[in-house]
Formats: sequence, C-alpha cells, structure tokens
Amino acid sequence: MGGASISLGPTSLTLGAAFAVGLLIGIERGWKLRSAADGSRVAGIRTFTLLGLGSGVAGLLQSLGYSLVAGLIVAGLAGVTALGYWRDMQSSGRADATTAVAAMVTIVLGFLAGIGQPALAVAGAAVATFVLALRSETHRLIHLLDEEDIKALARYAVIAAAVYPFLPNGRFGPYDAWDPHALWLVVIVVTGFSFAGYAANRMFGAKRGTIATAIIGGAYSSTAVTYSFSQKLGAGEGGGAENAGIALATAVMYLRVIVLVAILATSLLVPFVIIVAPALVTGFAVSWWLYRRAPHSTGAAPPGNPIALLPAFTFVAFVAVAAVVARWAEGTFGEQGIAVLLLVMGTMDVDAAIITAGGLEPGTIAPHLAALAIGGTILANMTVKLGTTLVYGKGAARPAALALGASMVALAASLIVGYLRL
Repeated sequence: MGGASISLGPTSLTLGAAFAVGLLIGIERGWKLRSAADGSRVAGIRTFTLLGLGSGVAGLLQSLGYSLVAGLIVAGLAGVTALGYWRDMQSSGRADATTAVAAMVTIVLGFLAGIGQPALAVAGAAVATFVLALRSETHRLIHLLDEEDIKALARYAVIAAAVYPFLPNGRFGPYDAWDPHALWLVVIVVTGFSFAGYAANRMFGAKRGTIATAIIGGAYSSTAVTYSFSQKLGAGEGGGAENAGIALATAVMYLRVIVLVAILATSLLVPFVIIVAPALVTGFAVSWWLYRRAPHSTGAAPPGNPIALLPAFTFVAFVAVAAVVARWAEGTFGEQGIAVLLLVMGTMDVDAAIITAGGLEPGTIAPHLAALAIGGTILANMTVKLGTTLVYGKGAARPAALALGASMVALAASLIVGYLRL
C-alpha cells in the first residue's frame, strides 16, 4: 500500500460534503420517524450523519491508496446497518426497507464525496432527500393512477430514453434534410408537454375547477380545451367560467409556443416574442377579466391520455416530409418560398412549423421573416378556435369569442407592423 500527502483544503471539502450528505438525509429520516419511541429506531439523524462521514473517510483513504482499509470501513458500515435493520424487521414484523436503503445510499454518496466528487455527492443527497420527502404525494399519485396511466408512462419512457441515445449521428435523406436526433427530439419535447399536462391533471383533478383544467389542458391542446368548454356552454351545462377557460387556454398556448421556439428554433426567439407579446398580454388580461366576472364552475373532465406511439410516429413523418420540402423550397424559391411553406404547414400544425424552422441551416431564412410566418400560423389556428367556439358554444360562448377576437386583433396588428418593417 502506498501513501500520499493530505491537503487540508480539498480534504475539508470532501469530508464536509460527506458530512452534509449524512446530515441532509438524516434530517429527513429523523423527522419522518420522530414519533417513534426513544431507542426504537435503528438510525436517526446522528447515525446517518456518522454513516456519511465514515464513508467519506473511506473514500478519502481509497483516493490515497489505502484500498483495503477503505473497503473494510465501507463493508463494516454496510454490515452493521444491514444487521440493525434485519433485527428490527424480525422484532417488529415490519417489512419497510426505505430507511435501510436510504442508509445504504448515504454510504455510497459519502464514499463518492470522499473520492473527490463532493458536488455530485451533495446533489445526489439532495435528490434522495427530495424523493424521501415526497412519500405522501407519491402514494397519493399511485392511488390516482390506472392502467392507462402506467401505459402512458411506459410509452414516454420508450420515446425519451430507450430510442434517442441510440440514433445515428449526421444528416440523411433527400437534400440531407433529416437529422435523426433532431427529429426524435421533436417527439420528446412535444409529447413531453402532453405527458406533463396529463400527469398534472391526474394529480390535481378537475375539482380544482375549470381554470386549472384550462391551464393544464392548454399546455398541450388548447384546441381540445376550446372544443370541450364550448360544447359544455352550448349544452347549457357550463357555470360561466368556461368562457374564461377558453381564453386562458389560448393564452397558455402562446407561452407553450414561446417555450417550443426557445428550445427548437432559438434564433427566432426574440423576433417571435416581440410579435406575440401583445396577443399574449391581451389573452391573459381578458382571461382574468372573464374569470372575475364568472361564477364558480366544477370544470370539465380531464383531457384524455395524450401519449400514443402512432400519433408520435405520424408527427415525425410529417416533420420529416416538411424538412425535405423546406430544403427544396429553399433551393427553388429562396426564403420567401420557405416563409409561405411555414405558414401553410403551421395552419395544420404550429409545432411542425416551429420544428422545420429550427432545423434549417443558419442564414437560410431571416429570423424575423420566419417569426412572422409562424405568427401567421397561430393566427390561422386562432381562426379555427374562434369558429369552434361560435359553432359549438352558441350564444353562451360569446364572451369567449370576443376574448379570442381581441387576442387575434392584437396578433394581426403585430404581424402587420412586422411585415411593414421587412
């Protein structure tokens, strides 16, 4: 075994991090078991802190070359911990292994800090503490889930984690228009919005009211929210807040599109925000006004499960075709042709227009012109929503129609001003 000199500064940092790991997890476990009788707990805050510090010393010795001693310390800590919890389970008859596993995680993270990864160790302890602290919330979520929810989670796991890392690098296809990573990132982002909104709706439920449903549903399908609320108003089942819900879902849609542009078409973000900002402000202002005037409503039923593989594959195919057409339009008509393409494409799907714009080579189309085209697609979609509101909501949805109209006027004015500045 070889030795090495110890530097006080780095050593203090690593041992301090190991101490913090044990203290952080120990505080959460100690608080969770605070009602237990004195002497009945296998490990509390002091024991967890010592586990973190002890494994940190083991990691430090490992980094200095004393591997055998380090291994014996870790084995001893793990053995004593396992024995203590085994005897506790034998005497109490309980089969809860959470605290035992938390102790093992503390040992691992403390050792990680000791070998020179203090930041990673403390971050891991923070995540572990967060997971442990969410016991009630996670149990409540499990009780809310059904078979379709589990399938949705599994599908999104496949979309986000099982496919993306193994896709080939580079560009393929006609005009080198297809980047597999970029195409699949589209699916991850768009279905991620859908899954997040769906999960939140399942957690909080429709009892929170129409406004909560509008915010959550608008994050992935403001058109679906508009249709649902309009039908309710037209059938005379609405309590009045549905008008505010329609307007608010559209305002949330503006925020969602801004986030998509920021992620998928970063170069367009500033001009796009300038274009849609008046409509965004108008949408939220009118929503708030309608909400203040509306009586309480129990809200609509939660939107359906949005995670389905076939629509995801269909969307990828649509974006892939659009990418080829965009490259062809670039070579044939220049940036004006691309702008028209984005406008027509976005009338069918705003997300696809954003993704196509983001996938173009820098300099292919001026960011301001592309932002105008995407803004035009939103205006076209708003026209569809306005028609849906009037047709299905009838006279009861007139306030929502006026709210949508006000937002459309603000957006149209921005588009006209932006076009005149070209």
